[in-house]
Amino acid sequence: MKYRVCVLGATGLVGQRMVSILSRHPWFDIELLMASERSAGKKYKEAVNWVIDEPFPEEIGDSVLSKIDVETITKEKPDIIFSALPSEAALDIEIELLKRGFIIVSNASPMRMEPDIPLLNPEVNADHLELVKYQSKRGWKGFIVKVPNCSTAILTLPLKPIMEEFGVRRVIVSTMQALSGAGLTGVSSVMILDNIIPYIKGEEEKIETESLKILGELKGGKISYPDLKISASCHRVMVLDGHMEAVFIETGKEVDVDDVKRVLKEYKYNKINDLNLPSAPKHPVIVREENDRPQPRLDRIAGNGMSVVVGRIRKDEALNGVKFVVLGHNTIRGAAGNAVLIGELIVKKDLI
Repeated sequence: MKYRVCVLGATGLVGQRMVSILSRHPWFDIELLMASERSAGKKYKEAVNWVIDEPFPEEIGDSVLSKIDVETITKEKPDIIFSALPSEAALDIEIELLKRGFIIVSNASPMRMEPDIPLLNPEVNADHLELVKYQSKRGWKGFIVKVPNCSTAILTLPLKPIMEEFGVRRVIVSTMQALSGAGLTGVSSVMILDNIIPYIKGEEEKIETESLKILGELKGGKISYPDLKISASCHRVMVLDGHMEAVFIETGKEVDVDDVKRVLKEYKYNKINDLNLPSAPKHPVIVREENDRPQPRLDRIAGNGMSVVVGRIRKDEALNGVKFVVLGHNTIRGAAGNAVLIGELIVKKDLI
């Protein structure tokens, strides 16, 4: 049996990634593609400016785009809705769809920090999916799960095992974020050529707050946040795909670099691999020994873009802890791929 899915915002960068992954997915069939009113009524192949590094899925090229409309969705009754809508457009339509009983996996930032809405990076906090059963108190017949900010998803994968094994008191992270994170028209060539932009609106706050929610412990239907502080500085660099992060950690106890490498390599991430989810990478965290890795061009597609790559693991004497560089594909692990993985988890947990 395949599940019928709808993609909201199918022509944007994250939407294109979703369509690419879903078009070849063993569990999901794309039944409804939706975009802005200016694209509605056009064939997908005519409306989309396909720019991602995957072949265009010709089998759905003739699918006609619908404008984003609650009544159309209600009529078609998809099993899961994957939302790649911009934040400013997402909130109202997502709430209306929830009232009508739909299941939504959303990349948009509104409601990410609500206490009864899971913010999932499945290998880190799949158990938080339990929160969806409390959403009925809002009068919703359906439920929603949120995908974290892209840099947060990349950061929390290596943080989780280090926190469990050694304890974490402080995290300082400096990001070098790819252009695709800003969308198709997010950064002009005049701004980024020969340049680095040292500010990304809202990004630092998202990392500092969302990471704590993801790393929190679920107790009695509530998330208990860990006692740690995160300080982030975010920067846009002239790389197409792949967010790189320099991470500095004050650990709760003395660490040995070899032990950190071992923990990252051997950690069992919520037994996600045991569930045989199609999008789950065999190794969510890959450790590289070379001094000049990871690099975006060489490492962003590790694990089909669903793994993060950690390198330059070394002792941090200033913080009495450890420091490293981590790289992940921002529109796959950090967005569309994570959303599809969440959809797979929802299916596996019999929530449809």
